[in-house]
Amino acid sequence: MNEDDAWTFLGHRVHRDALDLIRTVVGEFPGLSRDELAATVCEWLGWTRATGRVKTRECRDFLERLEAAGVITLPAKRPGRPVGSRTTVPITPRGDVPPAVTGTVRDVAPVEIVRVTTGEERLLFRELVGRHHYLGHAVPFGGHLRYLVYATRPQRQVVACAQFSSAAWRMACRDAWIGWDEATRVRRLAHVVNNSRLLILPHVRVRNLASTILARLAGTVGPDWQTAYGVPPWLLETLVDPTRFAGTCYRAANWILVGQTRGRGRTGPRRPTRSAKCVFLYPLVRDAVVRLREA
Repeated sequence: MNEDDAWTFLGHRVHRDALDLIRTVVGEFPGLSRDELAATVCEWLGWTRATGRVKTRECRDFLERLEAAGVITLPAKRPGRPVGSRTTVPITPRGDVPPAVTGTVRDVAPVEIVRVTTGEERLLFRELVGRHHYLGHAVPFGGHLRYLVYATRPQRQVVACAQFSSAAWRMACRDAWIGWDEATRVRRLAHVVNNSRLLILPHVRVRNLASTILARLAGTVGPDWQTAYGVPPWLLETLVDPTRFAGTCYRAANWILVGQTRGRGRTGPRRPTRSAKCVFLYPLVRDAVVRLREA
C-alpha cells in the first residue's frame, strides 16, 4: 500500500502533498500545542465545518494516528482533558434525589426545554448525567448540543437531560435503511445527529414524559444544530441497550426501529463490554431518505 492510499481524514483520502504539508507544520512550529497544530493544519488544508470553524478535535485525532504510525512526531501532550474522557462530576445538593414527582405530563406542564449554554448549566448537566445515567458523563467527540428539561408544576425543577452529538461513523442497519454506499455516506453523514444521552431523573415517574420530551426535542434540535454548526440535520439516530430498556418511549414518539448493532458501537466508561444495541431512527424531514441518498 502506498502512502497516498494509506490515510483518510473523516472518509476523505489524504494525499502525499497534504502529508508533506502536515510534516512542514509540525516541523516548523515546534512550540505549538497539539490542538494549535491541528488548528493550523485545518486552516492550511481547508478542513472546516459549514460554519467556517476548523475541525480541530478531529484533526488532532488524525495527527495522533499519524504519530502512532511513525509518520510524524508531535510535541508532548500538555495537561488537559482528552476528548471523549470522563470529566470530574460535581457532587452537590442539586444532584441529590428529591421527593418523587408523579402523575401525568399534564400535571407537571408546561414542560420547558432549555439548551445548555452557560457554565452553571454545564455543571448541572454534568452532575445529573454523571451521577444518574448508567453511561455516565463524557466529553462528546465532534459537535454536540445539551438540554435541561424543566417541569413547571408543582414547582419549577429539572426532570430530565438530553444530549445530541455527531452521528456514528458506520452503522450497518442504519446505512442499509437509508440505502447508502460508502461515498454517499461520507458526503451526507453530517446531516445525521445522534441522541447520545436521554435521562429521566430517578425521582421522576411521570407517565409519557419521555416520549413527550422526545417529540419536543425533534422540533428543537434541527434549528439549534443548524445555527451551531451550519448543517441542517435530516435524521436523528439513537442506540438503546435492550438489556436495560425496551425503547418504549422512542416507539411512542414515532422513532423507527431498524435493527441492531453488531456489538462494536459507542460505549461508556461504565460499560466495559460492547453488547449489541437497538438502533432507532427519526426523520426530521419527510424526504430524509431522498436527501441522504443524493450524490
